[in-house]
Amino acid sequence: MSTKQIPLDVMSAEDHLMKFLAIDGVTGHEKAIASAVSAELQAVGVPASAIRFDDANTRIHLPTETGNLIVELPGTIAGPRLLFSTHLDTVPLCAGAKPIRKGDRIVTDGTTALGGDNRTGCAILVSLVETLLKHKLPHPPLTLLFTVREESGLHGARELDPKELGGATMCFNVDGRLASELIIGAVGQENWDVEIKGKASHAGVAPEKGISATLVGAIGLTEAQRAGWFGKVVKPNGNGTSNVGIFGGKEGQPAGDATNVVTDYVHIRGEARSPEAAFATAICEGYREAFAKAQQEVKDSNGEVAEVKFTSKPSYPPFNLAADSPAVARAKRAVASLGLEPTTIFSNGGLDANWLDKHGVPTVTIGAGQYEIHTIKEYVDLPEFAQGCRLAVALATLGE
Repeated sequence: MSTKQIPLDVMSAEDHLMKFLAIDGVTGHEKAIASAVSAELQAVGVPASAIRFDDANTRIHLPTETGNLIVELPGTIAGPRLLFSTHLDTVPLCAGAKPIRKGDRIVTDGTTALGGDNRTGCAILVSLVETLLKHKLPHPPLTLLFTVREESGLHGARELDPKELGGATMCFNVDGRLASELIIGAVGQENWDVEIKGKASHAGVAPEKGISATLVGAIGLTEAQRAGWFGKVVKPNGNGTSNVGIFGGKEGQPAGDATNVVTDYVHIRGEARSPEAAFATAICEGYREAFAKAQQEVKDSNGEVAEVKFTSKPSYPPFNLAADSPAVARAKRAVASLGLEPTTIFSNGGLDANWLDKHGVPTVTIGAGQYEIHTIKEYVDLPEFAQGCRLAVALATLGE
């Protein structure tokens, strides 16, 4: 089915998008947008009995208003079940967004981000169902998945029970820029955390009696950088990236209380990413060794050192689909059917696809017209959004 043959109601698709963009739903607070998506699905013909929520939110360690939204549609032709996914939440910078149509773009008033990441995905999935039902297009059984807390750690996808997906054999995740760009792999991430407990003393009267947790932390980070573990990491046994995200004190407070007190506590958090899970772990071990070395360099007048507690934990696994795998092959054929040239991409950022692939459903992520995401300059390119809608229909209706 070519672009001209796909009977997409572009105006209706844009209406869905504008409606969703105007609804707050920052990560962890997805109840309102989930209700709106559910209502729109029913308005285009999906029976309420086909729509449900799972209990993934009960397994997420952060407060989360609702579980993942799941929709099951029977097929009109025989074939393996296909999964289409996207996420409901936006980053906090999108709170209070007011979408404004300007020509072929949707923008904000410049005080917030827009939320095209990922209201475009929500609108595309609703438009997909609307098109299939309105025009009675032949398609195999479909499952739609709208996840929660993607932006704060892929939690909804991580805590998803794969049995909820109805045996889907492949997935197409909407969360990108161009319809022709197919994300077929992504790095994995491991987070590290270090607590440094020093000893307070008067910084003017007896600094030698203190153990500066700030200094231990600073030396540790310097050692990590000198050893090649900070930023872009390239070693004989692998490559990846790392970052120090938070350098603070107790319970979100600043490290230290005053300039005249030797700092007795510092809490630092960072991340490591790599195409190989083992190398992400190796990066974290590099930081562990750096802080252990720093611990021995800072002592008080009695030779005592700070207590350093370093921990690390995988956040999400890497994945990389073969270029000729069934999911990638179907995506390439669908893109080509629109008259576009498909390209495959490996992402340095995590996606719900990381966990969906881990759950046994090979996942290709497609674009939806998202630009400048997570910034106040964010906008949605409407012609590209329409291409994303057409691509979703092509993926659902493509013959074997």
